[in-house]
Amino acid sequence: MADAMIRLEAVTKRFPGAAEPAVDHLSLEVPEGELAVLVGPSGCGKTTTLKMINRIVEPTEGHIMVGGRDVMDTEAHVLRRDIGYVIQQIGLFPHKTVGANIATVPRLLGWDKDRIRQRTDELIELMSLDANMLSRYPSELSGGQRQRVGVARALAADPPVLLMDEPYGAVDPLVRGRLQEQLLALQADLHKTIVFVTHDIDEAIKLGDRIAILNVGGVLEQYDTPEAILREPANDFVASFLGDERGLKRLSLIPVTQVALERGPMVSADATGDEAKRVAQDTGDDWVGILDGERLRGWLWVADLDPAKSVGEHDTHDFRIWIENSASLRTALDAIVNTRGRVAVVYDDAVYRGLLRIDQVAAELFT
Repeated sequence: MADAMIRLEAVTKRFPGAAEPAVDHLSLEVPEGELAVLVGPSGCGKTTTLKMINRIVEPTEGHIMVGGRDVMDTEAHVLRRDIGYVIQQIGLFPHKTVGANIATVPRLLGWDKDRIRQRTDELIELMSLDANMLSRYPSELSGGQRQRVGVARALAADPPVLLMDEPYGAVDPLVRGRLQEQLLALQADLHKTIVFVTHDIDEAIKLGDRIAILNVGGVLEQYDTPEAILREPANDFVASFLGDERGLKRLSLIPVTQVALERGPMVSADATGDEAKRVAQDTGDDWVGILDGERLRGWLWVADLDPAKSVGEHDTHDFRIWIENSASLRTALDAIVNTRGRVAVVYDDAVYRGLLRIDQVAAELFT
């Protein structure tokens, strides 16, 4: 594991008048540059834990270290300048323009106008927002746009740590999916240390490098990579929380690139009909695929091959379904069940990589 940017050591939070702690002796580490997700049922203390990291809520016991410093040894307002914070309600200032909202922390830090303007322009581009939005007000934006402005504001001073409290819970599923993809793309470029709170296990699996599954009272049940948790839940609570289709969820994490593909009954467009028949006979198939160089053109039934013609002179059928090499095995499985038990895998511009069989997909669940 890489060096921990965030470390919680036996952290406990008891609120006055509560019979039980909201968080109970929680210990975990978030490596630098990773995205850790806190997930669990209502009352599991995930939001309380997040707020203790930037001292919106202060721990009753234990220690929280950020960048090697105990958060209680740093003044709260100073600590928060190095920690971006994004919430579900977004929290943009309604009376300020988008540009002024994004510039909030840089202004507090005393940046000059040119530096603020340059950083604001960078973030608008980074978040795929139109520059003309800078002069608009939050009420003039869609929910997805406001959420992206909220992330831009949190990133404005380039903090090493980003806290996100159910940031996509208030947008519709389509927008939510796009925001999740954008966050993954941003993280691939920026490598921030992110703690992300959600109640949605599918969102946790999609986004997290590591997932902390919490039980009521802030009890940590399991903390590991999504693949490890799906492969081997620590106990019945974790298995139940993961829900049905655990195997399919695991497949969504495994790329097609991890599997060795078969060549299949593929022939060059300049092959003769007899050559194509021999290839199909060797593979036990009643069809052949046609390649222009390494580019997938289409396919033919063996019974339709004319020995007097090259394969490329025939009228070919298009492949109705194929998948990109970047796809997950879950995507591949969906394609396979809608074909003849195998699916063609291609690189960009239909460059052929091979065929994937359903038994190869199943085998990955047992490795």
